Amino acid sequence: MIFLVAYAFGSELWAPWSEELGRWPVLQLSLFLVNIWQIPCALAPNFGTIVVGRFLGGLSSAGGSVTLGMIADMWEADDQQYAVAFIVLSSVGGSVVGPIVGAFIEAYLAWYWNFWVQLIFGAAVQAVHFFLVPETRATIILDKEAKRRRKAGDTNIYGPDELKEHRLSMREVLRIWVRPFEMFVREPIVLCLSLLSGFSDALIFTFLESYTPVFKQWNFSIVQTGLAFIPIVVGYFLAYFSFFPFIHRDRQIRRKNPDALQPEARLYWLLYTAPLETIGLFGFAWTSLGHIKLTPIRALKYCIYMATIDYMIAAYGPYSASATGGNALARDFLAGVAAMYASPFYKNLGQKYTLEYPTTILACLAFCVTIPIYIFYWKGPAIRERSKFAQTLASDRKAGGGHRVATEKNKDDA
Repeated sequence: MIFLVAYAFGSELWAPWSEELGRWPVLQLSLFLVNIWQIPCALAPNFGTIVVGRFLGGLSSAGGSVTLGMIADMWEADDQQYAVAFIVLSSVGGSVVGPIVGAFIEAYLAWYWNFWVQLIFGAAVQAVHFFLVPETRATIILDKEAKRRRKAGDTNIYGPDELKEHRLSMREVLRIWVRPFEMFVREPIVLCLSLLSGFSDALIFTFLESYTPVFKQWNFSIVQTGLAFIPIVVGYFLAYFSFFPFIHRDRQIRRKNPDALQPEARLYWLLYTAPLETIGLFGFAWTSLGHIKLTPIRALKYCIYMATIDYMIAAYGPYSASATGGNALARDFLAGVAAMYASPFYKNLGQKYTLEYPTTILACLAFCVTIPIYIFYWKGPAIRERSKFAQTLASDRKAGGGHRVATEKNKDDA
């Protein structure tokens, strides 16, 4: 719980710095700190040390916001969807790989190996990132190229950030940190879709608490309960591939007419898949009795995450790390809070149907949180017209003949 809550604010703090200092150094520093904080957790003499270590680890996590910002760096909005789909798959997949692997660790190893295993994987990921992943932020690349060319003799060439005076003054530091919070509060697209994703994640984490009591009815062991998460992985892959026909169709339409589709077209598949979350929860609630088993449709977490993130990246471009930072704030904070009330929710609600009634409530809430999807699909263009961030991106693309350009104005307007 404490890791997720801290991670919610960590993603907000790291994301805007990746837009100012570059994606690569921010991710390297974040990975290093996250790995470091695994050590005191593994060696902890008491529970308090673990809580502090997990809090610092969450706060040190740059998370998917910076990664999604890299997608906006490397691809134009019309070409990014396959990349976004894969990044989202890797993100949601981690939430189920953890319980599967963790079940074996809990069953066969001492508790502290949970942290050593995370450190081993984290160090490997950081090494791969260090050697194989280059900088992608356009302004940082231009600054480096300008410095290289000045050394070669072209003395009158400067990058966009080099032209700014007092770039990291106190005022500038505050502006950078405030940006994702400002977008979260003042941008309706960011606020509503972040709350949608956040509430969906909270529902998922609350629902996961039912796994142990439900499968305990059939005397599942720790390992068997962990393996019960495998169908969820299958569901995520099915959801991942389900987007491909729509991505391919949209790309074909844009090749004929680049202006034929608005960013809201990226929400189209979600219009039809979103109701399945409610159906899946109702199904799980009332087939968890007796000997009838039904795995709920967890793939909707992927669909919601993919469609909303893809939409925000298309709408905000170079500011997508700050925009998706707001999304991460809502998702991880609400998921972390859900970890607090989930167990009492399933243990104390009612006397007879202690598994069925709580999940039914979740199903009703799932129905409510899908409503904004339809509002944004039809009213999104009018809302974006009042957004200074979205309009800055639109004017830049118009000035660049339909392509994004990296200028100092991009950043001053933010």
